[in-house]
Amino acid sequence: MKNTTEDKQVKEGRKNLIGLGFVTLIFLIILKMFPEKSSSVMDVSLFYFKEMMLIFPAIVLLMGLFMVWISKDIVLKYMGTTSGLKGIIISIILGALPTGPLYVAFPLALALKNKGASITNIVVFLSAWACIKIPQELVEFQFLGLKFMAVRLALTIIFVTIMGMIVEKLNKIVE
Repeated sequence: MKNTTEDKQVKEGRKNLIGLGFVTLIFLIILKMFPEKSSSVMDVSLFYFKEMMLIFPAIVLLMGLFMVWISKDIVLKYMGTTSGLKGIIISIILGALPTGPLYVAFPLALALKNKGASITNIVVFLSAWACIKIPQELVEFQFLGLKFMAVRLALTIIFVTIMGMIVEKLNKIVE
């Protein structure tokens, strides 16, 4: 059993390194094609790298707390494949409450997946994180009015839910 887990980790690590190598190769090819942009590309890349390194310790802490405090049974009950509308509502709330860049949500989404959350709820969670934020809704209300905010929010929730269901169905086909 131990070797199987270690083998999977080694294979996953290799896939990650191959992916990183591929992205690095594409990055270098594009820089070679547009040398006049290399300075600004490097500046932006360094900026985002620094930002991620500042946020990374908080993500690791949050992930550790999530792994210890939230049991697999709770995730299965409230966000699993049988959670239905309740799971979608919880996913929307979990995605809409925090503020911060979307890349913070990906490790949380992976943890949810590993604890048994449905693909629908993971997609809804990530989409809510990207599209629905309480402060954003308030600013939208202030500048664009209640009617616009309500219609946009309702359509976002409807289409994000539909998208999550489609992704779940496609994921079952691919597996």
